[in-house]
Amino acid sequence: MLGTGLAVVTALSLGLGLGYGGTALAADPVKLGVSIPAATHGFTGGIVWWANEAKKELEKAHPNLQITVKTASGAPEQANQLQDLVTVTKINALVIFPFESAALTQPVAQVKKRGVYVTVVDRGLTDTSAQDAYIAGDNTAFGRIPAEYIAKKYNGKANIVALRGIPTTLDNERWEAFTGVMKQHPDIKILDAKYANWNRDDAFKVTQDFLTRFKEIDVVWAADDDMAFGVLRAIEQAKRTDIKEVFGGAGSKTMVKTILDGSNPLIRADVSYSPKFIYDAIKMTAEARLKGEALPATHIIPSALITQENAKDFYFPDSPY
Repeated sequence: MLGTGLAVVTALSLGLGLGYGGTALAADPVKLGVSIPAATHGFTGGIVWWANEAKKELEKAHPNLQITVKTASGAPEQANQLQDLVTVTKINALVIFPFESAALTQPVAQVKKRGVYVTVVDRGLTDTSAQDAYIAGDNTAFGRIPAEYIAKKYNGKANIVALRGIPTTLDNERWEAFTGVMKQHPDIKILDAKYANWNRDDAFKVTQDFLTRFKEIDVVWAADDDMAFGVLRAIEQAKRTDIKEVFGGAGSKTMVKTILDGSNPLIRADVSYSPKFIYDAIKMTAEARLKGEALPATHIIPSALITQENAKDFYFPDSPY
C-alpha cells in the first residue's frame, strides 16, 4: 500500500481520441490522468490499491491507453499535480478524487478549460460546471441508513455524539441526511459533532474531548470505520461503560469481520461504501472515451446496511480495506 506523497504509475495505453466532447479515433492514444489522495488511512489505502488494479487490468486490455496515477497528501499538492498532468504529461482525460471540494474546484475547472474530459469521484466540486461526469457512492444513504438504524434500535431516544470527515460536499450530504432523520426524533439529542478528518488518531482526540465533556453518551456515530477504531480506543482508555454502540461506515473488512463474529459488543452494524468505486470510475471513463462517448452526468453506487445477518456478503478478506 502506498504511503503519502506522490506515486506515479507508468503509462498504460488505451485507444481513444480525446478532444473535449468530440469523437475519437480508435488509433489515437488516450492519456488518462488519475489524481487521488495518498494512502493516509485505510479507505484511501483502498483507493490507491484499486486505482493501481484498474491500471494493470486496463493496460492489458487496451494497448493504446496511457494512465498516470498520482497521489497527493493535501489539496495544494494535488492542485500542483493537476498542472503537471496537463502541461507535462499532456493528459486528455482525468479521473479525480479531490482531496477537498472547494480548494480543488478552480484547479479542476482550469484542467477542463484545456479540453480535458473530467470525471470527478466521490468528493464533489463546489461548481459542477467544472466536471463532465460525477461518480460516487450514495452519500445520502450513507448518512440516512445509520440514522434510521439508531432511531429504530433505541426507540427514538438517545444521546449521540458524531464525528465528521473532511469539509467536502460528500461530508455535507452525509451530515444533512443523518440530521434530517434525527429531526424526526426530538428525544434523540446530538450533543456535538466535530471533524476528525477520516483519521483514527484525530478521531481518538475528538472522542477524548467528547468523553471529557459529556458524562452520558449512548451512541457514537463515527461515520467512517477508520474513525470508529479511534473512537473505540478512546472509549477503552477512558473505561467508559455508558456507551452502547459505535457506528462506523464504509464496510472495511476488519469491521465487517467484527460484525460477522460478534466479537465486540459496541460494533453491531455498518454501512457499505467501497473504495472500489475508483476502479469503476477509471474503467467507465476509459471505455467511454475509447468510443468517443461521454458518461452520464451522474452515476451513484448504492449503499446498504450491514448487520450480522448479511455481513458475509460484504466480507472480502483479500481486499486491502
